Amino acid sequence: SPAGLQNDHKALMKQVEEALHQLHAQEKEKQAKDEAEALAEAMSQAQSLPRAFAKVNAVTPGSPASISGLQVDDEIVEFGSVNVNNFQNLQNIATVVQHSEGRPLSVTVLRSGKKVHVGLTPKRWAGKGLLG
Repeated sequence: SPAGLQNDHKALMKQVEEALHQLHAQEKEKQAKDEAEALAEAMSQAQSLPRAFAKVNAVTPGSPASISGLQVDDEIVEFGSVNVNNFQNLQNIATVVQHSEGRPLSVTVLRSGKKVHVGLTPKRWAGKGLLG
């Protein structure tokens, strides 16, 4: 009878709905777990990020600094042998730069929360200083 079929259909729809609901609940749980893991990873990364001791506030176009790929707002973590543990003042950097004229220096910066390595070769250019 048609009535019997309709009941079967209703029962089937209910099962489908329940299955979908469960699937959705699992999906939500998985999403929450993924988000929690992503957050935990971001947190552990943030903790393992070194502290910066200086910030790049200007980069002259065409200068060794700009050629090396340094960008304004980069936070300097390591400049040659200078890092947060032994940095006293900008004279430290100036000294490293003078001693490394024409030789590549390893520079590490933080850029939007990520460590970026920049190779910088100090050299005199256009009658300016070693870095511009």
